[in-house]
Amino acid sequence: MSKKNAKNKGEYNPKFREKKSFFSEKEIIFRSQNRAKVLTISSKAQVFFWCILLIIGAWSFYSYHIYSKSGAMVSVKNRELESTRDAYADLMGDFMSMQKNISSMLSNMGGKGSKQEIEKYKRQASVVEDKIKQLSSENTWGSEETLEEKISLSEAVLQRDIAASERDELKRQMNEMEDIIEELKEAEMEVLEKVSTISSKEVGKIKSAFKEINVPLKKQGLYFNPQANRKDGKGGLFEPDKAPKLRDKKISQKITEIYQDVDDLAYYREIVQYVPLGKPVWSYWLTSRFGGRADPFNKKQARHKGVDLASRTGNKIKTMAKGKVTRAEYAGGYGNLVEVDHGNGFKTKYAHMNKIYVKKGQYLEAQDVVGEVGNTGRSTGPHLHYEVLYRGVAVDPMPFMQAKIR
Repeated sequence: MSKKNAKNKGEYNPKFREKKSFFSEKEIIFRSQNRAKVLTISSKAQVFFWCILLIIGAWSFYSYHIYSKSGAMVSVKNRELESTRDAYADLMGDFMSMQKNISSMLSNMGGKGSKQEIEKYKRQASVVEDKIKQLSSENTWGSEETLEEKISLSEAVLQRDIAASERDELKRQMNEMEDIIEELKEAEMEVLEKVSTISSKEVGKIKSAFKEINVPLKKQGLYFNPQANRKDGKGGLFEPDKAPKLRDKKISQKITEIYQDVDDLAYYREIVQYVPLGKPVWSYWLTSRFGGRADPFNKKQARHKGVDLASRTGNKIKTMAKGKVTRAEYAGGYGNLVEVDHGNGFKTKYAHMNKIYVKKGQYLEAQDVVGEVGNTGRSTGPHLHYEVLYRGVAVDPMPFMQAKIR
């Protein structure tokens, strides 16, 4: 029974396979008081209605888009207008500031240039300035207060730019000056090095000469110490030292070293002036050395206290150091003799002279002529008998003659 009912039930459920279009006819049923009223909407009516809706929607969207875009454009134009107003106000401020600066400059010029041209420029500038003020008074954004503020700001910016430009120029000049100072320091160090080298070299020459003359002195048990008379005498009023001008430690140290070298050089140069170094006769040949020899007259062994320097009669004899003449006379076997005391224990003797040019008690400078080569006294021919004494002891003169410092 149930199967039959199910079968019968299936007979009253037909399947509709045909598809209806979106705009197919539609019916609207209105019921009122057990009455039904049917309103049929055709496909054309539906299409027309939807077209109207689409047109209204498109128009609404377009209107909204235009409204939004016009609002943005108005906002942009307002900003451009504000920017233009600011630029215009800045321009007017710059002009008036420039007018003030030019007027001040023209006033300072005084009588320079043509007075007529200056007055003409002032009139033209005044007309332009009046027009700007008139235009500004008609707009609140270009009021006189605004212009004054702009002028002040413009002048401040101008002064700032000038100050920045001057600062940059000064900085550039300072950099150039620092480079020049560094170059000068390098050049100064080179000069100081050369001065130090020269001073040390000169002192070295004198020390070398003293070393040479000490060779014969040591053979006699003597020694010449040039520093023996160098006393460290100091004194004077107290005066506070000023702040050092040189802040470079290398240069300051080098200058200190040079001062020491120069002091040493000055001292040694002073000492060497009183030490008989060099040849008393310019042209000579050695005929008899210092020490033991055969006497030229009796051929017996004898001690020779100096050296014999054969030379032409009349050749000049010079003293090789400062000193004081202690003898200037004929002295028997020495013939015409001159003796000079140089201090520091040194003395020199010049014998067999043809002529004597100096007197006892006379002070001599180095290279002063004391007489001429001759053949006086106990002599076999024209020559100079030359002696060097240190602390009263005769020493070999040859190391003194061969020492070269001048």
